[in-house]
Amino acid sequence: MLADSHAHLDDPRFADDRDEVIQRAWDAGVRRILTIGNGRGPDDMGCGIPISSRYDWISTSVGVHPHDAAKMEERHYALMEELAAHPRVVAIGEAGLDYYYDRSPRDVQRQVFRRQIRLAVELDLPLIVHTRDADDDTERILREEAPRRGVLHCFTSGMRLAEAVLEMGFSISFSGIVTFPKSHDLAGIARIVPADRLLVETDCPYLAPVPHRGRRNEPSFVADTARFVASIRGVSEAGIADLTATNFERIFPETR
Repeated sequence: MLADSHAHLDDPRFADDRDEVIQRAWDAGVRRILTIGNGRGPDDMGCGIPISSRYDWISTSVGVHPHDAAKMEERHYALMEELAAHPRVVAIGEAGLDYYYDRSPRDVQRQVFRRQIRLAVELDLPLIVHTRDADDDTERILREEAPRRGVLHCFTSGMRLAEAVLEMGFSISFSGIVTFPKSHDLAGIARIVPADRLLVETDCPYLAPVPHRGRRNEPSFVADTARFVASIRGVSEAGIADLTATNFERIFPETR
C-alpha cells in the first residue's frame, strides 16, 4: 500500500487523461492521494473537491500558495473556512514562504502564512507547509504560531530545519528530488528521519523521480520515490510503502 501525500491532480496537464492517471496510481498500489487545493489562486481553492468527491480514496486540502499571497483578500479567509468544512478536505495548505521566486512580497507572504496557520489551529486541521530559501522565517513563524501538526512537503531544506520541525511534531515528506543524483545531502536527511514522521509524495505534475525525469509526473511514480527511500534506509520496498501509508493515514484520516 502506498500513499502520495502531495499531488496537484487539478493541474491542466491532467485534463485529457485524469481518470487514466488515477487508475494507473491504483494499479501501482497507491491507496491514498492528497490532491492539493491551491489551484490558480485564492478563488480556486476548492479545485480538489470535485476530484476527491469522485474517489473515496482521494482527499484534498484548501489553502493559498505563497506565490499567490498578494492576491489574498479578507473574503478569501472566510472562503477557506467554508471550504474546509467539506468532508473531503483534510488539511490547510499548501501554505508557506517562497523566497526563491518571490512572486509575492515577503511581508505579504509571512502575513498570509500566519493567517493560514491560525485557521488550521482553529479548525484542528493539519498544516501543509511549502518553504523554499526561507528556512529561518519558516522556523520562526512555525514556533511563534505553534500549529499542532502538519507536514513539510517536498522537503529540500537543510538539517537544521528538519530537526526543528521534527521537534515541533511535524512530519517530513520527500518528493522525487531525493532520487536525483546530486541530492546527496537530502538523501542523508531522508535516511535518518524518524520512521513515524516519514512521508513520500510526487508533487505531480512536477519533479518526476528517477527513472522518469523529464516526463510529466503522476501519482503512480510515488512508488519509485518510495523504492529509493527504502534502499537508502536499508528496508524493504513493501515496508517503506506500508510505513509511509500508515503515517499518512494518521495525519490525514479519511473521516473527520
